[in-house]
Amino acid sequence: MADKSPPDFPPDGPSHQPGRTNRDGEPVAPMVFRNDGGAQPGQRNQNKRGNAAETVIWLLVILGLIVLVMQGTNYVQLFALQTKAAAIGLSVIGVGLAAAAVYSYLQGIKLRAAIKRLTDQQRRKKQRVTLPSGDHEAGADDEMTKDEEVWTEQVRFTAVIEERERLARELHDAVSQQLFAISMTATAVSRTLEKDWERAKRQVQLIEEMASVAQSEMRALLLHLRPIHLDGKNLGQALYSLVEELKQKVPMHITLEVDDSINLSSEAEDHLFRIAQEALSNTLRHSKAEQVLIRLRGYGSDVQLTFQDNGVGFDLEAKKQTSYGLLTMEERVNVLGGSIRLTSAPGQGVHIDIKVPVTVQ
Repeated sequence: MADKSPPDFPPDGPSHQPGRTNRDGEPVAPMVFRNDGGAQPGQRNQNKRGNAAETVIWLLVILGLIVLVMQGTNYVQLFALQTKAAAIGLSVIGVGLAAAAVYSYLQGIKLRAAIKRLTDQQRRKKQRVTLPSGDHEAGADDEMTKDEEVWTEQVRFTAVIEERERLARELHDAVSQQLFAISMTATAVSRTLEKDWERAKRQVQLIEEMASVAQSEMRALLLHLRPIHLDGKNLGQALYSLVEELKQKVPMHITLEVDDSINLSSEAEDHLFRIAQEALSNTLRHSKAEQVLIRLRGYGSDVQLTFQDNGVGFDLEAKKQTSYGLLTMEERVNVLGGSIRLTSAPGQGVHIDIKVPVTVQ
């Protein structure tokens, strides 16, 4: 009876195709097929640990939210117990946000180290590239194009990691600390409620104010989680969507004026949209403004983006040294070859004028 040849791809375990040779008759190493996605055991274990950490963080936040919901329903009726439940819930949420910030920061360090290794490899590879002649020129061009695509993707990936690290820091420095302060004040209310009713009322008002600040901080941070690219919209359409979304969430009168005839490159539109996001984020977090004006119009051979609010303003010289958002806006304007003029003073709101040269798509 003739032997049956093995199937090319058995359902279980690795397989290979023996006896393969190249065009010169030389043996070729067998092709090995993996069913584990190419991941090494150490990488799989690391991924499992990362998923477990994320699960624990989300469980902490969800548990805190459940406690907060229960204290506002009939499950908990006594005011003292409500404040204790609120304190527990806010504490758990604060711990979850702090853990998320630390975890994101540590993951960012690992990812940036990996990006640095890839960047060094790319640099060494470019140094080794020589321009061949003859029939190999087309292949060399294709290789250079692929290398450029890889490099562009690495740069984009680095920008995403840096943005995540910044959001993690702001979650920890702003929202998490506000929630912790609310938790401590709620605990104090439960202790002073029976002894000093007037003081307890003032503490409850303070909790309301801090909760409002934390909500504004969170809304400002959520602005940065919107897509960097405009999803097929032009700059005017993207600004309109952003403003309409904010009008439904914040008690602020926002006026948007856009010149629809402006035609910009996709890079310029992306940068200007992110600048508008940053300006609105700063207004939500710091200005206490009631009115905001955003204007986009042509200005000779330039495009002018104007942002103005009637908030509390700030000391311009002191703020420039400490504000990451202002530095980011200046960097984006410099990339576009434009100019930025920022005017503000305590009690006089903020006025930002940005001009960039028109770069047609």
